[in-house]
Amino acid sequence: MTTQQRLVETLKNKGALPPEWHDTVASVDRGLFIPNVIEEADFTTDPESWLQAVYSDAPVVTQVNDGASTPEGAFRLFTSSSSMPSIMLEMLGLLDVREGHRVLEIGTGTGYNAAWLSHRLGESNVTSVEVDAAVLSTAAGNLKRAGFHPMTILGNGRDGHHRGAPYDRIICTCTMRDVPRAWLDQCPNGRIVTPWGSSFFSGSYATLDVVDGKAQGSFSGYPAFMWDRTQRAGAGRTTDIYHQEEGEKSSTDIAPQNVIQDDPAFFTSLSVTDAWYRWCDSDDDGEATLWFFSDDRKSWATVEYAPDAEAYEVEQYGPRALWDEVRTAFLGWHELGKPERSRFGLSVDGDGQRVWLDNPHNVVGRQ
Repeated sequence: MTTQQRLVETLKNKGALPPEWHDTVASVDRGLFIPNVIEEADFTTDPESWLQAVYSDAPVVTQVNDGASTPEGAFRLFTSSSSMPSIMLEMLGLLDVREGHRVLEIGTGTGYNAAWLSHRLGESNVTSVEVDAAVLSTAAGNLKRAGFHPMTILGNGRDGHHRGAPYDRIICTCTMRDVPRAWLDQCPNGRIVTPWGSSFFSGSYATLDVVDGKAQGSFSGYPAFMWDRTQRAGAGRTTDIYHQEEGEKSSTDIAPQNVIQDDPAFFTSLSVTDAWYRWCDSDDDGEATLWFFSDDRKSWATVEYAPDAEAYEVEQYGPRALWDEVRTAFLGWHELGKPERSRFGLSVDGDGQRVWLDNPHNVVGRQ
């Protein structure tokens, strides 16, 4: 059994390989799209580890810090990758491509997803836009080596590629805070699928059906994609951001882990758009600290968790009271009856985007 066949069998055993994509996944060798040196392994020194990483159902990081030189010990922000194959298939299932469809891909990455689309739909029906010139050059080489020649464009994916419009489908492989108007113009009657969210919670697909340039759809899944580079969330190590400043102290009776569960975190992300959190466990005593950081690194907050506690110590620093913002949103979610994410939807048109609960007239978030 070849290494590519092992990947196919893995996906089949997981129930993640739809019949309509079987031939494509089996025919396009993932190894042609992965460099010899990756975060997980170096093919020249440890080929077995490289093969294991490439032909498993796992993401493979192919770039950090936008390709800039990274000193030893510095924070490594993952900025390009080959996505987890089962996640790619999940997203393509939402996209629902059919024979003859013309597809615009935002974020070429390694070119592997564009190769799948080219195999399934024909390369003349695939256009892919990438913002990073080095990443695009490598992807074009990967695609050529695999025998595919879709249109590849260097540019800001938010602008799409108007010369190739109209498209039947747009698929975005980076997380977006909003759905650009250009996409609606270029896919006026079709479907758009993109990872969507804000800094606080970005683990949703938005699947939007577009009719006459107006889009409406739902949220699903738990993707973890890299950000649109023009609108990144904050990131870093706690020790790089917190410098022993002393904040204002208080307490709360809300257990900190409750506010970062998926449904309340999704709702909180609609208003707390430019702050993120990190849960840090203590050694072995069951205690933990929930950190909040603003994207601009000017504000932070902590909530200290201890088992069996009835109140939890809060500390807030900077121009924003981040815990107060999160608490307000969390209580607002309770007042709405603690709705699940599946009850929310998204509408996008010339007036911007609106998140609603249960029906498009009940707007709960607007951008």
